[in-house]
Amino acid sequence: MKPTGVLMVGSVPGASAQEVFRRLATALPARLQAVPDGETGERCNYIGWQLQRFPRIARRNELGGIPLPESGSGLPTFTLADIEPTGYDEAALSSYTEFKRLRQQNIIPSNVRFQISLPSPYSVLAGHVKPELINAIEPLYEQRFVETIGHIVTNIPHDDVVIQWDLCFEITALEFDQGRLLDTRHQPYFSSPKGVLQGLVDRVVWLCERIPKDVKLAFHLCYGDLWHKHFIEPQDTSLLVELANALLARDTVGSRTQWIHLPVPKERTDSDYFSPLTGLKLDSFGSKPPDIYLGVVHANDEAGTKKRIETARASVPFPFGVATECGLGRTPPEEIDSILRICKEVTEGHLQENF
Repeated sequence: MKPTGVLMVGSVPGASAQEVFRRLATALPARLQAVPDGETGERCNYIGWQLQRFPRIARRNELGGIPLPESGSGLPTFTLADIEPTGYDEAALSSYTEFKRLRQQNIIPSNVRFQISLPSPYSVLAGHVKPELINAIEPLYEQRFVETIGHIVTNIPHDDVVIQWDLCFEITALEFDQGRLLDTRHQPYFSSPKGVLQGLVDRVVWLCERIPKDVKLAFHLCYGDLWHKHFIEPQDTSLLVELANALLARDTVGSRTQWIHLPVPKERTDSDYFSPLTGLKLDSFGSKPPDIYLGVVHANDEAGTKKRIETARASVPFPFGVATECGLGRTPPEEIDSILRICKEVTEGHLQENF
């Protein structure tokens, strides 16, 4: 049997949310349990549009920030007024209006949820803010995210949405901590007596606990896609499994996690890459564990995609769906049709059920 279902990780090239919704619903019939708006417009470059939320003095110098004063004058201080609202809520509510309209027209099936993909504050801060200022800014930016979440869940029915956290700089922080990634930009900006992994998970869980308990969660674990390259190539899936298990072990997170997505590099058709997935702790969730989506789909590579699926199926004891490694916002438009065609070709559709 083929894998069941497709996950669109988040960003998809398109002029508007309406265009993306129509394209995905048409290209992937019965494959999607949730559909994203494509992160179109200024959101297309992942966290890039969040840079302007921070005062220039706080931004990394290489991103147009103002150098800090000479030593002896002390570090600047900040208040919530210095950090602009994220804007993710306004984008989500605008897209949800289009989502509802297309569902009323039976273009989006009634059992498909609206997918909101959000970067973790950790990733945004690690990417944009001077390391020596992050500890001062982190609680303020987290508060802006709490406001964002509150606005979303107040205005979208809880049974109609999945909130997916995109965890990229968490992965690179773990790779740095293990000594594999040497670029100090990826060094964790905090110290924790419980270690880096639990410090990262604590941050994600704190945010998840600000989301009402009846809202489904999901996680995209990512090695980066800058210029279509990872920050570092994964040795295998062991680090991804470690992070996934740590998240699922938290009571306020695991029981309502709808899916976890893990990347698969194009060249990894070997069982060594997939074998650590046997360590995913899914048994404790009874008959409805989180869905697992593997990023086996690569553009213009149907044969390679099928080989990666074949190897994964021989290596892991649970069913899975397919996805690309990362969002498609920076993918050349000519590759999108190939990706969607392969996604449909290598999968079966979902049963008509409420996810």
